[in-house]
Amino acid sequence: MLDRSTGLSHEKELPMTTKLDEAKGIDEAKGKVNNALSRLEKMIEQRLREETARADELAAKLAALENQHEELKRVASDVESRLERAMAHIRNLLTADQR
Repeated sequence: MLDRSTGLSHEKELPMTTKLDEAKGIDEAKGKVNNALSRLEKMIEQRLREETARADELAAKLAALENQHEELKRVASDVESRLERAMAHIRNLLTADQR
């Protein structure tokens, strides 16, 4: 609505944006997005390094456990062989004692 006496509009005037202002706004938004993406990329890379180190650590622990398992299997086999020999010797002694 126009105030006829002063020639002014009672409606709020919207600021006129120019193509240059719009381009600056777009460039600013692109800059913010690129900055956010860059920070996110760094965070992901850091997390990947941490998880890779953790995976390497777990792989080393697993290898150590597998080696211990193999050693325990060898020891168990050796103990079983000795036990079988001892039992055979005891049976021979019992057989000889019964004669």
